[in-house]
Amino acid sequence: MTDRVDVNRELDCKLEYQSFSLELASPLETAAGTIDSRDGFLVRIVASTANEDEQAVGYGEATPLAGWTESIADCEAALERASVAIENGPTAALEAVEEQVAARHAVTLALADLRASREATPLYRHIGRGPMVGRVPVNATIGDGTPDETARAVSEAVDRGFDCCKIKVGARDVETDIERLQRTRTAVGPDVELRVDANEAWTYTEAKTALAAFADLDVSILEQPLPAGALEGHAALREFEPGEGVAIAIDEGLLEHGVDAICEAGAADVLVLKPMALGGIDIARQIAAWVQELEITPIVTTTIDGVVARTGAVHLAASIPNVPACGLATASLLADDLGRDPVLLEKGLAVVPQAKGLGVEGVWAE
Repeated sequence: MTDRVDVNRELDCKLEYQSFSLELASPLETAAGTIDSRDGFLVRIVASTANEDEQAVGYGEATPLAGWTESIADCEAALERASVAIENGPTAALEAVEEQVAARHAVTLALADLRASREATPLYRHIGRGPMVGRVPVNATIGDGTPDETARAVSEAVDRGFDCCKIKVGARDVETDIERLQRTRTAVGPDVELRVDANEAWTYTEAKTALAAFADLDVSILEQPLPAGALEGHAALREFEPGEGVAIAIDEGLLEHGVDAICEAGAADVLVLKPMALGGIDIARQIAAWVQELEITPIVTTTIDGVVARTGAVHLAASIPNVPACGLATASLLADDLGRDPVLLEKGLAVVPQAKGLGVEGVWAE
């Protein structure tokens, strides 16, 4: 495949990075714990041009997340190595971060942004070489809450134009989570797509109980109901007849097992691709192309990132043919951001930036 960042043509570059901390608008409660802020590093790669008065610039973002990526300290150490290694070219910089996925995400995104900008083409066309895409569908993400709070939050998302909502479950007992979905379905009616994300919270027995109820409620996707290691359990849930019609999605399990093992076990109808956790949009796009050939559906989500990584994920989704609603509408979860968001949301659709590169500006603090 040819989707990975092209580093064969070396550039004379400089890599810089600066730290940031972004508070969430409110703590996000999940079965894996509470997220209060997103801390990481903004990366800038500057390349020389024939015109000495101009510079070509690409931006990337490394926002580590416990349990998914390397630590903040390891990420910073990798970026420092890359800042030195890039004197020998982009290939050397990539080699310096190869084992640290968040750092690699930042470096590859910055290089892709740089090269797409030099080509004067939007990033999604640079990585996908496909047609122009104006919009990609997105889902609203709904955190934990009481049944009434959940129904109200989904209703508010629908009022904002979303027709697909993903509800976090697993922080409460299964019966309460089922009640949350029942209240929500009653509140929003049959035409809104409801997905559920358990973040590895359940036993197999709990998952079967939930799956049978969710099938009656026309839930479309049940994401990571079991621990990441339980591929056989996920495969068995796919064959559970009372849950017929609910697709089983693997998220955390993709990092632990890889695509081959998931396919061999028959464990997934859907794979959730988090570019930050996978090590870059180039790797995520390779996986998307691969699994679509295997009739597995890829869905792109963020790890509640800043505007640079989030916009990169939008471009990734735009490069994937027939992509379903993706978890990209996460800007509202942040109280502040790195800069202005170039991605507009309209009626459950993300408007893809058509400027050259990422289309992100004003993020670097001079």
